Amino acid sequence: MRRDNLHLTLVFLGDVAREKIPQLEAVAGHRNGAGFGLEFGTTGYWRHNRIVWAAPHATPEPMHGLVTALEQALDRAGFNFDRRPYAPHITLIRDARAPAVLPPLAFDWPVGDFALVESARSAQGAAYRVLVSWPLQR
Repeated sequence: MRRDNLHLTLVFLGDVAREKIPQLEAVAGHRNGAGFGLEFGTTGYWRHNRIVWAAPHATPEPMHGLVTALEQALDRAGFNFDRRPYAPHITLIRDARAPAVLPPLAFDWPVGDFALVESARSAQGAAYRVLVSWPLQR
């Protein structure tokens, strides 16, 4: 993954019609919560989609609360989203061969905002663009 594409998804929506974006912005913009820190230290490989990932040791309560609030609001507003149990992670490598060993990767990530991000595919791969972001309380 290119550095400018690294992100951690809170709720995956998939394709959303352009005319629904203002409603989506309004739904997400009414959520608030406290900022939090993530302590990364877990790496892994998903064989089914050939992704190498990094994950935090735990999901802090403010993050869990934000994800839950977003999912509930999106559900009430009639948006479809991925309803699998939340597993916070950062995709590091796509289309990877199964690694023999994954090196340890430990870092802290302070989280002070969240964003609505658009994904666009091209010959160079996916590119992510922030449409709008909202601060979390300090």
